[in-house]
Amino acid sequence: MKKLTIYEYPKCGTCRSAIKSLKSKGYELETHNVFETAPSVEVLADLITRSGLDIKKFFNTSGEVYKEMGLKDVLPGMSDAEKIALLASNGRLIKRPVVTDGKQVTVGFKDDEYDNVWGQ
Repeated sequence: MKKLTIYEYPKCGTCRSAIKSLKSKGYELETHNVFETAPSVEVLADLITRSGLDIKKFFNTSGEVYKEMGLKDVLPGMSDAEKIALLASNGRLIKRPVVTDGKQVTVGFKDDEYDNVWGQ
């Protein structure tokens, strides 16, 4: 059975949909609650690199912490290292779910993307 690591929040409906989709595709999941423990700077840097996505895609821009911190205006002036440190400091800032098999990484949940990337 193929194994994936998923960084998620159990009360998040999108995360639950993603987990259901991945389980239906036959994956065994190792789950990490990002609200309890955010991934380390090293883990996040690796995920961002492997994803090929801009760091901005890893921010939960609709979340209240993002809005409270005024990050829409602050992020453009920050270095990549500062952005990664910020994500690692508060799991509520991370767009979820983040899924990886150690090679590929997806952020968020879209059925068609999951079929393409994780469809087996």
